[in-house]
Amino acid sequence: MVDNRFNDRVIVKRKAPGQTFIIVLLAVVAIVGVLFATGFWSADVKEGDLPEVSVNGGELPKVDVDSKAVVVGTKKKEIDVPTVGVKDNGEE
Repeated sequence: MVDNRFNDRVIVKRKAPGQTFIIVLLAVVAIVGVLFATGFWSADVKEGDLPEVSVNGGELPKVDVDSKAVVVGTKKKEIDVPTVGVKDNGEE
């Protein structure tokens, strides 16, 4: 067993001057990479005009929807239910 009561040495570890900058830069690159990967940002740059948009007030858009039919119903069925018994293990 080592007795360190009289050991007055203090060890101070200092970071390299550019280490914090590199960590911040890697974090920014990772965040930008996630934003591009998820499609939040897009690098598809094309020159051109904005599309023309016209709106007529008070009219609902015409929508053609082909959806599946939902069929709801009931059927009568007979199900055999097992009987459950309890043994008293000889007790009365």
